Amino acid sequence: MRSTLKMPKVGDAVDEVVISEIQAKVGDKVAEGQTLFVVETDKTQVEVPAPFAGTVVEIKIAAGDDVKTGAPTMVLEV
Repeated sequence: MRSTLKMPKVGDAVDEVVISEIQAKVGDKVAEGQTLFVVETDKTQVEVPAPFAGTVVEIKIAAGDDVKTGAPTMVLEV
């Protein structure tokens, strides 16, 4: 089963972040809690973990992208 991950809310007043680093690639098997990518806000960097284990089948973001809360980021095969 495929599941599309969405950009989580990373702060109370933050609705858009910049992707600074992607740590997973297509074909990677990831564990629940493993960092998928890192985002930057005006004040800090935040690691975004996998909400569940699976295999990365699609990446919908790239380093440098501005991404809004709720936007699709990756697709995992469970």
